[in-house]
Amino acid sequence: MSNTGKIYILAIVSFLVGTSQYIISGILDNISESLGITLAAAGQLITIFSLVYAIFTPVLMAITSRMDKRKLMIYSLGLFVIGNILAFILPGYGFFIVSRIIMAFGAGMVVVTALTIAEKIAPKGKKASAIATVIMGLTASLIIGVPLGRMTSEVLGWKAVFGGIALLGLVAMVIISLTIPKIQVEKLTPLNQQLALLKKPKVVLGLAITFFWLGGYSIVYTYLSPYLLNISGVSDKLLSGVLLIFGIASLVGSKFGGFSTDRWGVRFTLIGGMMLHITMLVLLSIVAHSYVGVLVILILWSFAAWSTGPTQQYHLATIEPESSSLLLGLNQSMMQLAMAAGAGIGGIFVERVSLTSITWLGALGVTIAIGLTILTSRSPSKKTSVDCNVVKSQ
Repeated sequence: MSNTGKIYILAIVSFLVGTSQYIISGILDNISESLGITLAAAGQLITIFSLVYAIFTPVLMAITSRMDKRKLMIYSLGLFVIGNILAFILPGYGFFIVSRIIMAFGAGMVVVTALTIAEKIAPKGKKASAIATVIMGLTASLIIGVPLGRMTSEVLGWKAVFGGIALLGLVAMVIISLTIPKIQVEKLTPLNQQLALLKKPKVVLGLAITFFWLGGYSIVYTYLSPYLLNISGVSDKLLSGVLLIFGIASLVGSKFGGFSTDRWGVRFTLIGGMMLHITMLVLLSIVAHSYVGVLVILILWSFAAWSTGPTQQYHLATIEPESSSLLLGLNQSMMQLAMAAGAGIGGIFVERVSLTSITWLGALGVTIAIGLTILTSRSPSKKTSVDCNVVKSQ
């Protein structure tokens, strides 16, 4: 098998991991009803997964830094599969939380290891494209995995989603053991050196943009399915199709973000995208009972939200060019923390205020991100061509 084929296998693995993370949003109402818990309690399943992913992935990668990467990928996938099997067979909310924690331990290592292997086996001059391909697997999980999981949940029950992911994970373990070569171990940057970047104010501001942008998005996205069903009046039969269209819009937005950054720059793309993001969240709360209107708003919201993704990664890579790889790694953890915080805060407001409040709360988070963007753009940043090519190709 060619190295290009192996990279696509890694992308499929990242698709499985992404689906296991994002699928909760697509079946939140089903989980809530089945387990007899509130929507807020179901939303905390995303918070728990993201927190474990963000906090423990750098630690686990440091501990396993001397392990052969193919072996680490297989072991990590095995842990991920175990978590999904437990989610499939064990009853009750408590056991499901345990399974989500185990999934997150495995998922974080799977994604980081897949990116490392892709970079190592890619042909010369195509390393950036290889990394982008693996990350596209995560994006595809939002586009295909969530609506497909919703459809599976409606036909076979929501637990079948995790059973299917576990089965595909086992197949992936076999394929990886047969196709992926051993990867030489390289020295890993110590955690204390990575965290030292957080002492620099502009780095903190840059990462804070990620936190408030994605946190604002997560507040609404986590509870999107019940919001569409209960507030916007979208029928259950149409929800899978709506989620599919939403995912496609996110892919288009991501591609446009890279194009816009090249053409008009970071400041214009970040601020413009986030202003459209805010506008669509506000309109979503106003245009509540028009199916066509809601669909148009969802498309523009998803487009705007994900146009920020590649631009923000490019932005971070230029803040400290000599430490761009470390910054992008920290940004991955910050993204998970933002997802966790958004799901948690959104759950509190859903439970204590109302489901309709989440759009306004999400808009507030993105507004703060705009303010931080203006602060960071006041002083010029240096650029680095290699790392920027990586992030803009996502």
